[in-house]
Amino acid sequence: MDVLIQELEKMNIGKVKRNELLAHHTTIKIGGPADLFIEPSSVENLIATMEFIKKHKLNWRAIGRGSNLLVSDKGIEGAVVKLGSGINHLEVNGTEILVGGGYSLVSLSTLISRKGLSGLEFASGIPGSVGGAVYMNAGAHGSDISKILTKAHILFEDGTMEWLSNEEMSFSYRTSILQKERPGIVVEAVFQLKEGDREAIVAQMQKNKDYRKDTQPWNYPCAGSIFRNPLPNYAGKLIEVAGLKGFSIGGAKISELHGNFIVNAGNATAGDVLSLIQHVKDTIYSLYQVKMETEVEIIGRK
Repeated sequence: MDVLIQELEKMNIGKVKRNELLAHHTTIKIGGPADLFIEPSSVENLIATMEFIKKHKLNWRAIGRGSNLLVSDKGIEGAVVKLGSGINHLEVNGTEILVGGGYSLVSLSTLISRKGLSGLEFASGIPGSVGGAVYMNAGAHGSDISKILTKAHILFEDGTMEWLSNEEMSFSYRTSILQKERPGIVVEAVFQLKEGDREAIVAQMQKNKDYRKDTQPWNYPCAGSIFRNPLPNYAGKLIEVAGLKGFSIGGAKISELHGNFIVNAGNATAGDVLSLIQHVKDTIYSLYQVKMETEVEIIGRK
């Protein structure tokens, strides 16, 4: 590993660390070490990073701001590539914007709203990156990424890059083609927005933010919604009716504010969270014969 790090440092591609704790890079503040942690300083250096990974046949995983992610206590084998400040470019061309995968979704929605552009109001409280949001078709308040995305620039694991149209992304509820069929990194995205009344847009953004603050545990580290809604039911409601709000295992606790959130109430481990997830699954199935599926992505060594 030392030889690999020395080679990467000579390439001058950005931040390179060994055994970096991923708890520092996830919103739930949980996660063991990555064998190799790389944060490229530009799109060009991201491409060089992927060529390096391919050359050395390393396992790899891309992350953004670490929301919707639960990393094993044993960490991740191989390389973790973080899309951060080096890949957060933004171009506004009328009602169309091109934005880097590392751009904060909250920051983007706030900036765009002030320009009187409508379409990203739903994202005002989603604490992830643009890349992660496109990857999982993030959504809220009756809208999602699929409603505004024109195309996405994807870097695939073989080093090739390709623009995929909205249709080619195969969006569905909290999923896209990138999760299983064609694994890749969202380098940048093009969104088609609409002109609107600036004051009305900003007001709607604030309303969405206030709703999240009133109904979700913003004051504890968490990963966002843990379970997909088993429609026509809603995960949070099922968990609440089952009397599980406030239930804890170790340092992990089901939020007393919203049943579909598990918070890190103090030194929680991934093992604590996984045990709590299984307890919820078992309880809900026993009571209602409903199978709960996780929305949060669980990665890392077993």
